[in-house]
Amino acid sequence: MHLAYPAVLAALLFCVGVYGVLARRNAILVLMSVELMLNAVNLNLVAFDVWLRDTLHAGQALTLFTIAIAAAEIGIGLAIVLMVYRNRGTSDVDRLRDTKETAPQVQQPAGEPSADEKAEATA
Repeated sequence: MHLAYPAVLAALLFCVGVYGVLARRNAILVLMSVELMLNAVNLNLVAFDVWLRDTLHAGQALTLFTIAIAAAEIGIGLAIVLMVYRNRGTSDVDRLRDTKETAPQVQQPAGEPSADEKAEATA
């Protein structure tokens, strides 16, 4: 088997994953695109392991580690996306950038003037 076939397929998968990360607005689709990129890396690891005829099968061992990392990433990522969706009502990545928390408004006692009123009185 030629090494070019799986390498080209892995490059195409990786390019589709990069496009998905950069162009998509939905957080679930971004996570799926990251998974595509990790699968492209796995394909390259196994293809080069077979091509080099490695007796230790290091490429396949690294592929198992990558699969375990991908499973943990998708589990934590989906949990975060679900919590954000519950709190914000959307999983749109553009709207998640505007999630800066504002300082809570402090209630002034009824008799005391606010800081703005004090500044106006001294001016």
